[in-house]
Amino acid sequence: MALDVLGKDYTALKTKKLYLFDMDGTIYMENRLFDGVLELLQRIKADGGKYVFITNNSSKSVNDYVKKVCKMELCVDKENFFTSTQAAVMLLNKKHVGALVYAQGTRSFIKELKNSGIKVTEKYSDDTDVVLVGFDNELTSAKLRETCKTLKKDVPYYATNPDWVCPVEFGYVPDCGSMCFGIEKATGKAPYFIGKPRPDMINAVMEKFGADKSDTVVIGDRLYTDIASGVNAGVDTVLVLSGEATMNDYNESEVKSTYVLNSVKDLLSL
Repeated sequence: MALDVLGKDYTALKTKKLYLFDMDGTIYMENRLFDGVLELLQRIKADGGKYVFITNNSSKSVNDYVKKVCKMELCVDKENFFTSTQAAVMLLNKKHVGALVYAQGTRSFIKELKNSGIKVTEKYSDDTDVVLVGFDNELTSAKLRETCKTLKKDVPYYATNPDWVCPVEFGYVPDCGSMCFGIEKATGKAPYFIGKPRPDMINAVMEKFGADKSDTVVIGDRLYTDIASGVNAGVDTVLVLSGEATMNDYNESEVKSTYVLNSVKDLLSL
C-alpha cells in the first residue's frame, strides 16, 4: 500500500489515464529536472496513459518549452504541452476576433501570439482593443510605462496567470500576479486572469484526449492555482511539496488536494 504525506492510500492513482503536470516546482526547478521524472513519464506511457504539462508560465512558447526540457533529456513534442498562452489565444479568438492586442511579455510570448494569428502591438496605440499581460522575466520600466499608458483606455484587460511567485533555485521571483498587482496600484485596474485556477485548461485537455474526469489527475506545487484548477474541474489532485507550497500552507488553505506527496518521484511506488 502506498501512503501519502497525510497517510492516505493513493494507489488509486495507478488507474488514471491522463496525468496533467504543472512544470515549475513540480517536474523541474529552473533548468534542473527533478529525480524520478523521466522514469515516471516512461512508466505512464508504457502503461498506455498520457501526460500533458499544463503551465501558467507564459514566458516561453511551446516550441521553446520543447527545447528547454529536451536540454534536460526530457524529449517530448508539442502535443505534451498546454500553456496559459494557448489558453489566452483561445479566449482572444473566441471573444475578440481581429482585435489589436497590446501585449506585455517576453519575446517568446509575443512571437507565439503573432504565430497564432493575433494582431499584436507592444507600444501604445489609439487603436488598441485589448490588453494582455504575461509573466515577463524580461520586464523593463519602459514596458510598464507603455502598459500603464494603454490601460488609460477603457478596454478589456487580461493576464495569463495569477501566480504570485515563480520558484527558482535560490527561492522565488515575482510572477505575473505580482506584476499585475503593481500595475493595479498604478492604474487602479485589475485583469481577468486566464490560466489556473480556472478549469478551462484542464477541460480543454480532457476534451482533446477524450478523457473522463475520473480518468484524470492534476499534479502541481501550488494550492491556489494548480490544485484549485483541478478542484474546479472536478478531478483528483496531487499537491507536491517540491515547489512553492508547504505543509503549513496546506493546513491553512481552504483549497485541499486529494493527496499530498513530497515529490512526483513518490508516484514511482505505484
